Amino acid sequence: MDFGFTDEQLEFRDSVRRFAVGELECDGGEGFSHDLWRRCAKFGIQGLAVPEEYGGSAADPVTVALAMEALGYGCRHGSLPFSLGAQMWACQHPLVRFGTAEQKHHYLRELCDGTMIGAHAMSEPDSGSDAFALRTTATPEAGGWRLDGTKTFVTNAAVADVFIVFARTDPGAGIGGISAFLVPRDTAGLAVGPPMNKLGLHASSLAQLSLDGCRVGEDHLLGRPGAGMAIFSAAMEWERSLILAPAVGTLERQLERCLDHVRTREQFGRPIGAFQAVSHRIVGMKRRLEAARLSLYRAAWDLTAERPSGTSGALAKLAISDALVESGLDAVHIHGGYGYLEDLEFAGQLRDAVASRIYSGTSELLSDLVARKLGI
Repeated sequence: MDFGFTDEQLEFRDSVRRFAVGELECDGGEGFSHDLWRRCAKFGIQGLAVPEEYGGSAADPVTVALAMEALGYGCRHGSLPFSLGAQMWACQHPLVRFGTAEQKHHYLRELCDGTMIGAHAMSEPDSGSDAFALRTTATPEAGGWRLDGTKTFVTNAAVADVFIVFARTDPGAGIGGISAFLVPRDTAGLAVGPPMNKLGLHASSLAQLSLDGCRVGEDHLLGRPGAGMAIFSAAMEWERSLILAPAVGTLERQLERCLDHVRTREQFGRPIGAFQAVSHRIVGMKRRLEAARLSLYRAAWDLTAERPSGTSGALAKLAISDALVESGLDAVHIHGGYGYLEDLEFAGQLRDAVASRIYSGTSELLSDLVARKLGI
């Protein structure tokens, strides 16, 4: 395992950071911004891990992690990086891995250039962490399939142009009876519900998806029938490894701002950083940042080496999400009453952080996964 980044990787990271600070700092955190989405696409963010023939730059996972960390550093809030990651790992990656040449040509280039936005629809009202307890069905018909059911907690739903929908095609085959379908937004029988009112991630849309006699052609099947588990697992391997790469940038951003504050803010005749209660919070933030960064690049390195085990991605998400919540609380405490105000960015970042322990596998689910890998 070698974390000696090349000069080209470091230069690219720095260029992403300059772009994010210059172009994305204006993100107010309220409402999805098509403008910021298009800016990211023009820079090449959405296409980072997509092959060049489909409009991407074919970057390796470690380079992608560097870029997304830099992107997170430049954003005041977590909504935009989260929405980008939801498309890149749960929508584009399955297309790259399992799509036909025709499907790739039809969708990937426009997903990369920002013309289209993608979403991933797996969760259902009665199946959260038990992801494969699906009630949505896909019934074969002449020339295609009829989809019926309800999906919930669909990130990007309000703005998506295409959905990857998981449905049960063989009720008697267990997890081997689940398939994935590409469903365009304008397909008859598909309806997107109103935006859900969330604690945080306010600029990332979340909504329910209803499928009522929704008919798609045979060419909308992603992979083979029954490959849904393999497709979902491949998507989650990348998503759990990389979805919180921007959060590592957030952790660094918070630490820098807290350091500036404790060095210049004076109480009782001296900088507040001179008080042990404050300095120890700063040390905790630094410790969590470094641990989060190491876990991120270990997971990215495993993806690059094409030996994903599920463990490194799960551990990275656990470490980074915990760090994001705990350091977010520290940042608020260090700034006192001002930290609780919306005038500063820390309150919004803390709200955004809470969701990181839930999406892409709850912390409890991922802990169970790691425990099984350890044989307990």
